[in-house]
Amino acid sequence: MTTSFQEQWDQWHAGHEQRRADPHGFLAITGLHWLTGEPQSFTDAPGEWSTGPSGVTVALSDGESLTVDGAVITGTHTFEPLAERADHTAEHGEVRIEIARRGGYDVVRPRNPASPVLTSYTGTSAYPADEKWVVAGRFLPFDEPQPVTVGSVAEGIEHVYESPGRVEFEVGAETFTLTVFNGSAPGSLFALFTDATSGLTTYAANRSLFIAPPAADGAVELDFNRATNLPCAYTEFATCPLPPAGNRLAVAVEAGEKLPG
Repeated sequence: MTTSFQEQWDQWHAGHEQRRADPHGFLAITGLHWLTGEPQSFTDAPGEWSTGPSGVTVALSDGESLTVDGAVITGTHTFEPLAERADHTAEHGEVRIEIARRGGYDVVRPRNPASPVLTSYTGTSAYPADEKWVVAGRFLPFDEPQPVTVGSVAEGIEHVYESPGRVEFEVGAETFTLTVFNGSAPGSLFALFTDATSGLTTYAANRSLFIAPPAADGAVELDFNRATNLPCAYTEFATCPLPPAGNRLAVAVEAGEKLPG
């Protein structure tokens, strides 16, 4: 039996929603705590937390403990310094504590399966799958990868990504280009963009699109039906990047995920 285009999309989106609703995914985040040299305590994590040249330090009181890499720690523990966008994980019962570096700052983000955002989540609606939004494009690599600085939904934070090039494509009779970044899978790409639906039917700050590795001749396929929301569409405890300035499309991309709610 041949699977229809809509059925293929339904299967993909069901998997995406399942990952989104992971018990320790971003919907489970209960706080975004920016660390300084002064110890701070938080209601959703044990201990007092601080950061410095040696890394993030947690000072646990008597009776408090964390599990790190399978070992139970007590007292004072310093985590190895983090590179940008790297993280450590500690566990406290059902709570998984993310220790991360974002925009040059160290942060703590507890993830609790009992988070109200997660327990109340009922799914994200989307436009009906439409093959007209599967668009042929061409990858235009830079001579050398270029660092691209973008803003963040978190005020005062910037992110720097390495861009291997741009993707050019047409919608109707108009040509558009998107600066792309390296994707999570080898050779793949991803684009952050907004369009004329942003802030109306889709999330205002950004939309994300995975692009499979380009063919040998640079050909790529942009399936805007699979444009997704980033964590910041659901939680205030995110530091999502904003699209590069040139990635604001003057066309209504009526495909992919819509505003949550």
